[in-house]
Amino acid sequence: MTGVLSRVATILLMLGLGVGPALALGEAPPGYYTSQKVVYHNDGGPPDNVTYFKRLLGNLRNHVQAVGKDRLDLRVVDHGDGVSLFQIAQNDKDLSGGIDTLKTQGVRFLICNNTLTERNIDWHTLYGVREDDIVPSGVAELARLQGMGFVYVHP
Repeated sequence: MTGVLSRVATILLMLGLGVGPALALGEAPPGYYTSQKVVYHNDGGPPDNVTYFKRLLGNLRNHVQAVGKDRLDLRVVDHGDGVSLFQIAQNDKDLSGGIDTLKTQGVRFLICNNTLTERNIDWHTLYGVREDDIVPSGVAELARLQGMGFVYVHP
């Protein structure tokens, strides 16, 4: 009898907190996440950038799946070692495929012009980068987006 009471108490507690059985299992019920504006900060992850970039793209993919592409304005500001994502992706199908998929889901990757200038990188050599993806300063872009209501994430 105590086990039954314990289960009933747990269910009542979950319902009282506004979480249903789906959330208890780790899945968000429909409508759980509201619209979001989010900026991810990508400054790389040496010494193993490839592992870091794959994890970053996985985080982005999970974020889009959880919230839904129609309710998410997601941008990634890439500067410093983060720009090497687009250099490595030229020859890495996992990275290039991840970038392409995320772009089709509305994710914008923004590239720091200061990094390009300081490292003498021609943006034409970066995987999938267009001229309108380049911003004057990565760190200033992070601050600008936060000022516009974007939530900051640094994985």
